[in-house]
Order: sequence, then structure tokens, then C-alpha cells
Amino acid sequence: MSRHYEMMYVLRPDLSEEQTNTAITKYSDLLTELGSTNIQADVWGRRRLAYPIKKFQDGIYVLLHYEADGQQVAPLERSMRLSEDVIRYLTIKLDKPPVTDAEDDEEAEAVGAADD
Repeated sequence: MSRHYEMMYVLRPDLSEEQTNTAITKYSDLLTELGSTNIQADVWGRRRLAYPIKKFQDGIYVLLHYEADGQQVAPLERSMRLSEDVIRYLTIKLDKPPVTDAEDDEEAEAVGAADD
């Protein structure tokens, strides 16, 4: 049974743009190899951390949505744990699929039409 997952991970701030793109592609490709579908990576960019992690004050945030059964989560997390580029990650299982921007626009229009 396929479930929806959301993963936020933080990359080291000293990575170049090319290294950042390589890391993002690496994890998306790994999910594809493992059989995951609907993979969407959203780069939030460089942001200040709430507290220092591995002596870094900033990090490059990446939000990853994907659809998979439970078998793909462990290998992905293991790959991130072993990577020196990833300083923190967290995976959660979603009850409902994530809402896309297009769906947000449709909901806003529906609410606006209902108010008229």
C-alpha cells in the first residue's frame, strides 16, 4: 500500500549551488530507484538554524514529498545519515496527500465564490 511521506532535510551551508543540486538529485534518484512515485523536491534555500548543528549556524533547507510503501524510508534515511552533506533530516507520514499550489488556488476560488 502506497503512503504519502514528507521529509525535511538540511544541507551544509558551505555547499556550492552545484553540490546542492547534486545532493538533491541524488536523493530524488534514490527514491526513484527504490520504487517511489510522485517525488517533489522544494528547495527553501539558505536559512538560519534555531540552534547550532555540527557547528553550523545556517543550513540549506529542502522539503521532499513522495509516495511510497514503508520499504523506501529506511534506505533513504540511512543514505542521509551516512552523508556528510546532510546535517539534519526528519521524515513524517502524511494522513492525506500534500496540497499543491494549483489545489490551493482552486480552494481559494471556491471559498471566494461561496462568499459572494
